[in-house]
Amino acid sequence: MPKPLIDATAATTEGADLVLAEGSMGLFDGVASPGAWGTGASAEIAAHFGWPVVLVIDPAGQAQTAAAVAQGLARFRPGLAVAGVILNRTASPRHEALVRAGMDAAGLRVFGALPRTTGIAMPERHLGLVQAGEQAGLQTLMREAAALVAQHIDLGALICAAACHAPADLPAPPLAPPGQRIALARDAAFSFVYPHMIAGWRAAGATILPFSPLQDEGPDPTADACWLPGGYPELHAGRLSAAATFRDSIRAFAENRPVHGECGGYMAMGAGLEDAAGQQHRMVGLLGLETSFAKRRMHLGYRQATLRSPMPGLPQGQILRGHEFHYASILSQPDAPLADVVDATGLPVAETGSCRGRATGSFFHLIAQGMA
Repeated sequence: MPKPLIDATAATTEGADLVLAEGSMGLFDGVASPGAWGTGASAEIAAHFGWPVVLVIDPAGQAQTAAAVAQGLARFRPGLAVAGVILNRTASPRHEALVRAGMDAAGLRVFGALPRTTGIAMPERHLGLVQAGEQAGLQTLMREAAALVAQHIDLGALICAAACHAPADLPAPPLAPPGQRIALARDAAFSFVYPHMIAGWRAAGATILPFSPLQDEGPDPTADACWLPGGYPELHAGRLSAAATFRDSIRAFAENRPVHGECGGYMAMGAGLEDAAGQQHRMVGLLGLETSFAKRRMHLGYRQATLRSPMPGLPQGQILRGHEFHYASILSQPDAPLADVVDATGLPVAETGSCRGRATGSFFHLIAQGMA
């Protein structure tokens, strides 16, 4: 993402009293070769905005040694403000006391310590946590977690440690919408699209028309473009295969209007999908792509794509930035490649996407456009 897009995204606080930015992976983990303005690591984002960092340390199997790790994180990058530490999953009061002693010796503030508990856990699956909308007991879990945190964390001190370095309320760089009336698949099988993309489309005057393939619904016939986002089609392949109304209506839609799929949406646009048990399922067939979830291999990383063919709202030759994260393997990809794709180091990526007629798809999720 270019700096203006990052600034505009972070400025969208909607009157919040506190902005909490969750770091991804480790504090200093980013791309190997710095891009236009850095590696994209959490520490770099924090330094860019002047936000203090709270280290969440799991001291399992150690005591004072955890302080050496925390101290190393705090001193690794000059200019990075580390406000303090939260200890997670401490084994006992004695264990907590030993870890706290080490933190005191290192000059690091401890905001609190959460004891090890088995009663509060978020269910996981192959792409991370099970999404909130699929968890029936979510509100109960959140109340229990809130009570645990309130009991063991000094929330007042944590809030006071926050620094007021919010960026100016800047408009985001324009994002070309795929159409002015966009039929957007939205259900448990198609649940992932970056929120700033939707906000950018709406800011450009587009109307979003959601529909559910799992409910055997097709795209709104008044739409001028259809977008199938990522998600979990491999977990719902049987229902998608049986959704004849969805399949027939989206094929009819694609006869004279563009359809694009990202990651899971791309898989659903293909000819077939093999689930984890090895069972074959018929998909929409707008593309010849065949994928397998039985032959799992992780694909993860930033992507830069140069379009060989146009896709909805974007011309041939357009440079796109995106992110790829999935476990599916390609069995067959017979259609023309959509783009020349490289990773963050500039090495070519085999997952080029596909295009056939007005149908396009890619394994990467679009994040930004127009950057060399």
